[in-house]
Amino acid sequence: MDLQVLRFWHKRISQELDAVMNFWLQHSHDEEYGGFFTCLSQDGKVYDDLKYVWLQGRQVWMYSRLYRKVPRFRRPELLQAAKAGGEFLLQHARVSPTSQKCAFVLTRDGRPMKIQRTIFSECFYVLGLDELGRATGELRYQKEALTMMEAIVHWVREDPSELGRPDLMGAVPHDAMAVPMMLLNLVDQLSEGDAETASRFRELGSWSAQRILMHVQRNGMAVLENVSEDGKELPGCMGRQQNPGHAIEAGWFLLRWAQRQHDSALLSQAVEKFMKQPFQSGWDTEHGGLLAFQDVDGLCPTQLEWKMKLWWPHTEAMIAFLMGFAETRDQELLELFSQVAEYSFAKFSDPERHEWVGYLTQEGKVALSIKGGPFKGCFHVPRALYMCEEILESLIRVAESTSHD
Repeated sequence: MDLQVLRFWHKRISQELDAVMNFWLQHSHDEEYGGFFTCLSQDGKVYDDLKYVWLQGRQVWMYSRLYRKVPRFRRPELLQAAKAGGEFLLQHARVSPTSQKCAFVLTRDGRPMKIQRTIFSECFYVLGLDELGRATGELRYQKEALTMMEAIVHWVREDPSELGRPDLMGAVPHDAMAVPMMLLNLVDQLSEGDAETASRFRELGSWSAQRILMHVQRNGMAVLENVSEDGKELPGCMGRQQNPGHAIEAGWFLLRWAQRQHDSALLSQAVEKFMKQPFQSGWDTEHGGLLAFQDVDGLCPTQLEWKMKLWWPHTEAMIAFLMGFAETRDQELLELFSQVAEYSFAKFSDPERHEWVGYLTQEGKVALSIKGGPFKGCFHVPRALYMCEEILESLIRVAESTSHD
């Protein structure tokens, strides 16, 4: 290992994490109603006070995780804000006292405005409250997270009717990769340091991993976003859709599961099929950066933003490649991490006003100057920086001990 390279990235990433978190700590707290503002302009001004439940849950997770795991973030104001966000979720996220269904959008004071017929608001409700329980030691948060988790699993595997989707004659049943990905991520979260919960969700984790693997198609040469419920390729645009960043994110989810299960075959699949392959096909060799969407047959994707460079595929690639390198010591993965990190720091990071912009043109110019909105909050950027810092610290310790031998 090149110790100089590891130290360079550790210092740069640690400084960036501090700057990013200062941005959210300074600009996003709603001191009157609790929770967080996420619609923030380039300089942190609130341009819309709507609150998106999945972003509330993500920010609660991020604050709680940093407080619990990173000594320099073990600060009272961080935990206090996380608790205010958690209480806001407990009081307002559900649209009805008789249902587990959460809103997608709330007013500033917590009144529901819109729901989605999906599981993702609920998933990040679970993620945030479980981590808050770990950070505070208050079991009520984790108990609530497990109750919601039971509802999510019921909707996915038994009866989705409470989600509110109409059963239409022409609708094609399909497996969207985002669903088993999210479940696997939640199993990872809920199982940490808890043998009983890990045992309880082991079957769900294996099921989720196998559902993700169904998306490897074209004789192992492509990861497709949507497949049939029995793992076959679907016709049309939906069937041909690829999302390189999503595949790479699935790669590190699978890698963590493989590590926990001591499954070397799955570990190899995670690296080769979900990290390296989607990156090689999804990287824009002319302008740099990962394309948002692709069509597996090379046709023009129908998503208007398909050629854009979005922040989150790049943060997920940073995590995936560094995690993969730490596990395999495959030098190519460290080089890919450096390639993505160099692009990301050069194009997304705002060293003057802090945080990252989220949306670039294909050529790498800023398309939207906002730092937060309905989809971008205090999550992907700081999560990647925190996780990469943690991995780099471990790699540096190993490299230094080896050099002293």
